[in-house]
Amino acid sequence: MKELDLLKKDWQKSDNSFEQVSEIEIYKMIHKKSSSIVKWIFIISIIEFVVLNSLSFLLPDDKMSKSQTIEIFITVLDYLSYGVALFFMYLFYKNYRSISVTSNTKKLMECILNTRKTVRYYIGYNLFLVFFVSVVLFINEIQIKSTTGSDNGARIFFTCILMLIFIIVLLGIVWLFYQLIYGILLKKLNRNYTELKKIDL
Repeated sequence: MKELDLLKKDWQKSDNSFEQVSEIEIYKMIHKKSSSIVKWIFIISIIEFVVLNSLSFLLPDDKMSKSQTIEIFITVLDYLSYGVALFFMYLFYKNYRSISVTSNTKKLMECILNTRKTVRYYIGYNLFLVFFVSVVLFINEIQIKSTTGSDNGARIFFTCILMLIFIIVLLGIVWLFYQLIYGILLKKLNRNYTELKKIDL
């Protein structure tokens, strides 16, 4: 009986050892995948910044508004948006560095949550920017038509409806664009987070 008890204890020790080795291997795999995902988020944000700004320089430099105030406003907003975009790229890089050097499950989970939050703020900011600029240009256009008297009330109302539909469609396209690019990566991060919670428990 004593020999059997000793054997059972030995098996239990072995089982715990195998379980721990397995968890370490799973953690390493999730850590590697998560680090790669966050790196790609950072790389895609750089590509997006370069491509969109290159396109803006390649497009004809036509005045989009007859109002000088609106032109100055758009120019200032452009420079501010560059600064905000660069700030988000810095946050993505910071998240990547944090997730690369982390060495425990709880810290990795925290890094994943921070990355998800940063990406959501980034998407929200871009949607708000598109909405805000569209509304400002829309209001400016209506004011011009009302002041010059080039259109009657019915045509202005019809123009308002068309421009509102355009803004909604534009926001939908931008939202789908970000869901396609960043949404897929965030889903993968969510799966990694779920697996880490199982290990942590």
